[in-house]
Amino acid sequence: MKILKQNQLNEAAKTLKEGGLIAFPTETVYGFGVIYDNKESYDRLIKVKRRPPEKPFTLMCADLEDINEYAEINDVAEKLIKAFMPGQFTIILKAKKSLPSWAISKEGNVGIRISSDEMVRELIRKVEKPLLVPSANRSGESPLNHDYEVKEKFENEIDALIEGSSTSTVPSTIVLVDKNITIIREGLITKKDILKVLEDK
Repeated sequence: MKILKQNQLNEAAKTLKEGGLIAFPTETVYGFGVIYDNKESYDRLIKVKRRPPEKPFTLMCADLEDINEYAEINDVAEKLIKAFMPGQFTIILKAKKSLPSWAISKEGNVGIRISSDEMVRELIRKVEKPLLVPSANRSGESPLNHDYEVKEKFENEIDALIEGSSTSTVPSTIVLVDKNITIIREGLITKKDILKVLEDK
């Protein structure tokens, strides 16, 4: 496993483009990342996470304008995106057909997040494709927040680790937007925050 500084993003991006699995700090918790359209990388991520394949991973994009390429955006979604993204917010929307099957839920949805951490966004820009990014932990275990925790637990299972610490210990809020709004997980962005945005004309 390579240990990389936060200014070694070219090396991290190269590892991802070659199908590697890396870990990096975000403004929520530490994340794992693989390139979204590489099936072998996806299979490896499932193995490391020990997560059931029917539960898809979040698609992390670099910029707001990227969302439209991968998901259908209605008026409600647009309001929430404008209010909370980039940030500690994951929005689940109807997926576009351009996404590979493993990135889409059985209901035909995709969860999309844009980090407010500029290092993370710059990494994705360098890869030139979104990443599949779950929290860096085994499924069902607590999220990790520091590089030494990730190194200790996953040293022999990942290709690179970007040094640092996450700036929060709370995973992102997750909201499903279809005919209704469903809050799947409440993080630092609360139900009250979301309702306020939707009530504002």
